[in-house]
Amino acid sequence: MKEYQDVKIIGIDNGYGNMKTANCCFPAGLTCHDTEPVFKDDLLVYGGKYYLIGTGHKEFAADKTGDDDYYILTLAAIARELNVYGLTTATVSLAVGLPLTWVSRQREDFKAYLLRNRDVEFTFRGKEYLIEIAGVDVFPQGFAAVASRLREFTGVNMLCDIGNGTMNIMFITDRKPVTGRMFTEKYGTQQCMLAIRENVMRTHHATVDDSIINRVLRFGTADIQADYLETIRATAAEYVREIFRILREHEYNPALMRLHVLGGGGCLIRNFGEYDPERVTVSDDICATAKGYEYLCEMALHKSDHAM
Repeated sequence: MKEYQDVKIIGIDNGYGNMKTANCCFPAGLTCHDTEPVFKDDLLVYGGKYYLIGTGHKEFAADKTGDDDYYILTLAAIARELNVYGLTTATVSLAVGLPLTWVSRQREDFKAYLLRNRDVEFTFRGKEYLIEIAGVDVFPQGFAAVASRLREFTGVNMLCDIGNGTMNIMFITDRKPVTGRMFTEKYGTQQCMLAIRENVMRTHHATVDDSIINRVLRFGTADIQADYLETIRATAAEYVREIFRILREHEYNPALMRLHVLGGGGCLIRNFGEYDPERVTVSDDICATAKGYEYLCEMALHKSDHAM
C-alpha cells in the first residue's frame, strides 16, 4: 500500500485463481450464505449477506463485471491490505488491472463496477470496516509488474504474464512498450489443471485433489505414489512446451531477445520448462503486478498534480 495526500493507494490484482495485493494473496473464490455459516475464519458480511472468502472456485469469465463476486473479493482484498497496517477506516484509491488487449474496451465498465458505492461498510474476520473509495484506475496486466524497472529493459524483451485464466504477452524494446505487439491468450494455468485431471483419470482411473496438483506445480513433487507423480509431471511438461509454442507463434526467438516470465505460472516454467536461464528470467514475486498497479497510480497522481 502507498499513500498520497492522505489517500491510501491499494493495488489489487483481480486474478481468476488468486486475489493479490502488495502484501497478501488468497484464492479468488467465495460462497454466499443467507445465514451465518458455522465456519467463519474468512467471513465477510456485506449487504445482509454472508460471504466465505477463499472457498469454492471462480470460473473463468472474460467480463469480471458479470456478477458481484469480484466486487466482494475486492472488499476482502482491501480489508486484508489495510489490516497489515492496523487500519479499519480509510479513504482508498484502487489501482487494478485487466488483460493487455482488453483494457481499452473494458476499462470504463470495470471502473464503474468498483465505484458503485463511494462509501462502503462491511465486516471481515470480525472487524468492521468503513471505507471511502475515492477513485479507481485500471492498468494493463503484465506491464505493471515491470513498470518501475523499465530502465533495465534494453534491447528486445518479451514479457509473458501467466495467470490462472489468461496469458498476456507483450514486447518492450529499448525501455518502451511496443503497443502493436500485445496479445492475450486464454491459456492460463487452469488449462494445465484441467489436462492433469483428465490424464490422471484416463491413466489411473482416479480423481486427484487440486491441492496435490498445486503442490506438484509449485514444487515439482508431492507425497504421492510415483506413477501418479509421473503422470502429473509429464502433463505439466507438455503444457509448458505448448506455452513456448504459443510464444514462438508471437515471434519469440531466444537468440534475439530476452524472455521475462511473470505471474503464478512462472513456477511451471521453472519446474518443467527447458530454457536457457541466461536468457530467461522467471519472477518469484506473485504480488509484483499489484505492486506495479500502485506504482503506476502514484505516478499518475503526481503527474496530474503537476499539470494543474
